Amino acid sequence: MNKQDASHTTLNVTAKMNAATKALLLGAVMSSSLAGASAVYAAGDKGDVTLAYVEWSSEVASTNVVKAVLESQGYNVELKALSAAAMFQAVAFGDADGMVGAWLPTTHEDYMAKIADKVDDLGVNLEGTKLGLVVPSYSKLETIDDIKTHAEDIDERIVGIEPGAGLTRLTEQVLEDYDLEDIDLTTGSGATMTAALSNAIKGEREIVVTGWTPHWMFARWDLKYLDDPKGVYGGAEEIHTLARKGLEEDMPEVYAILDNFAWTPADMGEVMLNNQEDDADPYETAKAWVESHQDIVKEWLPAAAE
Repeated sequence: MNKQDASHTTLNVTAKMNAATKALLLGAVMSSSLAGASAVYAAGDKGDVTLAYVEWSSEVASTNVVKAVLESQGYNVELKALSAAAMFQAVAFGDADGMVGAWLPTTHEDYMAKIADKVDDLGVNLEGTKLGLVVPSYSKLETIDDIKTHAEDIDERIVGIEPGAGLTRLTEQVLEDYDLEDIDLTTGSGATMTAALSNAIKGEREIVVTGWTPHWMFARWDLKYLDDPKGVYGGAEEIHTLARKGLEEDMPEVYAILDNFAWTPADMGEVMLNNQEDDADPYETAKAWVESHQDIVKEWLPAAAE
């Protein structure tokens, strides 16, 4: 073998060694990255959380926002859609860890009275709510008393929501207190109520529905509340957060986030309105809101998580 052949051999061997070394290094880096990713995933899997809610557009919005925040902090969150009564019972008996849809002091008064000593009331998460009978702004009706004289115009009915809702109970009381025995309260859901409202507005017909604020329908249409001179629906309400007993000890970070959760009717209205878009997914809508409102969300997180 001459010197030139030897030189070529040496270069080939060196090149192969360098290639092998690079492959080993690349493999090590990739293995390290995968291991790191697995470690992050494992560290983020902090446990399972169950939140109860009623399928009102307001509670769909708030509960999904809380879910998005908790999942961003490493928790697996399950949502349970229940009737209003079952929602309170679920938290009271530990079937759910918490809820962010307790309308007090009027709407859910009866439900809360039965389980008050079995839950932690973490206080107000939204102020400025209202309940009542709602009509289009073009309506001739101004007060609940006007329903009697315009009964035929509204087909002798008020369009309501779920039979077990606190708002339904209060509206039944309205029929009694205002001597509206000839008016039927038709029950269904929030979705059937807004569908009926939409159809009436398209034809500029009279309609009376049970309503509440915040709700996306006030952003979609020009509406007004009927005056309630007897005060059956009460004054302004608040929405409270409730947690099961023992959550603070079991999951202090989850408890702290629920305790800190608070936003405005405008915040909630933004999420609710986005949920009305075609093919909207409430959870994806909530995640998008959380990502674009980090200044607000940061206030909900415990100091150690910020």
